Amino acid sequence: MAAMIKLLCRLYEPTEGVVTLNGIDIREYDYSAYMGVFSVVFQDFKLYSFSLGHNVAASESYDAALAEESLIMAGLSEKVRNMPEGLHTYLHKDFSDDGVEISGGEAQKVALARALYKNAPFVILDEPTAALDPIAEFEIYSRFNELIGGKTAIFVSHRLSSCRFCHDIAVFHEGRLIQRGSHDKLLAERDGKYAELWNAQAQYYVGA
Repeated sequence: MAAMIKLLCRLYEPTEGVVTLNGIDIREYDYSAYMGVFSVVFQDFKLYSFSLGHNVAASESYDAALAEESLIMAGLSEKVRNMPEGLHTYLHKDFSDDGVEISGGEAQKVALARALYKNAPFVILDEPTAALDPIAEFEIYSRFNELIGGKTAIFVSHRLSSCRFCHDIAVFHEGRLIQRGSHDKLLAERDGKYAELWNAQAQYYVGA
């Protein structure tokens, strides 16, 4: 699945076949215009020793109101309120003695806010809640439609409990697409890989 995302984002070119958008080979689009269509948060995202606002916008100049709104939507409203300089608070202490350290889960929410800030029509999230505790993960997914709005969202997850709300689930195994459908449809295929993985993980789900 990670390879498919990297192909979609043109991090490398396919050695066989083509990737198309609206029926057109993506290599025929202007690269910058094509990349502007996507907001992407990879699992190995980076935050920098700049201000919180600069980290959200990934730009020297930014819309403060939109940055704050994106952080609130990502679940960081309380954290922002408690930061000494709000959006101007530096992360880490490399450039400011007053810089703050944030947890892995908070960093992941900042990365999500970065994707929301860009406001692109396609949102790609690679394991977007891997560093979150179960309660924070539930809060994100319970508001997922609100967060994404009318955009198309693609996200990668190995936690099948987080796939239940998806309209269309693609199951990859050993680099190949082997199943596709809704949660209920795939679970009904009792001999399928999805049902196998669901049953293997079900002991960890409360109320599943």
